[in-house]
Amino acid sequence: MSQNHPLPRLILAFVAGFLSVLLFHQLALFLLHSIGFAPAKLTAYAINATPPFGIPRVWSLAFWGGVWGVILVLFVSFFRQGLGIWGTALLFGAIAPSLVNWFIAMPLRGEPIGGGWQPNGVVTSLILNGIWGVGTILLYRLMSLSVLGRKRRDANGVESGKRERIRH
Repeated sequence: MSQNHPLPRLILAFVAGFLSVLLFHQLALFLLHSIGFAPAKLTAYAINATPPFGIPRVWSLAFWGGVWGVILVLFVSFFRQGLGIWGTALLFGAIAPSLVNWFIAMPLRGEPIGGGWQPNGVVTSLILNGIWGVGTILLYRLMSLSVLGRKRRDANGVESGKRERIRH
């Protein structure tokens, strides 16, 4: 497979999104819960079973974080000019997964749309998903440099198209 093939990048995006849930999203939830801000029904690293397959909640969230990680990386690669990569990741992360959760996932679970629009629930969702987005891009960039390398540049700073791996 050539280094320009998209599959390795998509796999890294999935892994980055998956890990970002475990490292950033859930840690932020733990902190918000510990100061009494997050809704009581949300607990970090929850292992209660989720329908329909009975998978522990934290692993279900991590899987969907991986799926969203692929979408985020693709989105950022096209729309990062205005806000930069970090602002785009923060806004996309905060808004897109939150909207899908509020208007699709919650009603499918029998919960009210938007969780009843409780202010701390809405803000918690935006904060957690925004942090997840930034964490996903951070992890993706770190893993991309390590696994895929960076584009070689000539003495004038022009990219050659070939990649070099970062040596540790």
